[in-house]
Amino acid sequence: MKTWILGGAFALLAGVAHADPIEGTWKTRTDDNGHYGHVQVAPCGKFFCGTLMQSYDSSGNVLANSPTRGRQIIWDMRSTGGSSYKGKIYSPDRDKTYNSEAELVSGNSKLKVKGCMLGICRDGGTWQRVK
Repeated sequence: MKTWILGGAFALLAGVAHADPIEGTWKTRTDDNGHYGHVQVAPCGKFFCGTLMQSYDSSGNVLANSPTRGRQIIWDMRSTGGSSYKGKIYSPDRDKTYNSEAELVSGNSKLKVKGCMLGICRDGGTWQRVK
């Protein structure tokens, strides 16, 4: 019994130690309105999802009445090898969902994002890791 408990504890610790580099909280680039957000990326099923945890204005003040706060804006994000990912990203300022690509750069402290919809592509900018 003691061996089983120790084995279970080790398995939990090993899972924490092997978190995917995309997991964490990311500061988005400033949007067309001068706003930015903090998006928490975490596993959801076999892929990754990202939830907009907080929105800020151009001065860094919290947008208390943001209608997209708590909304999932990343889904079906999966590793395509190396530091690259593909999935869907919703852009609140344009009210559009893009087939997106993301790439971890600068020692996994930045996330370069881009997306396309109906053949029109948009640079989603470089997101900074917050934690």
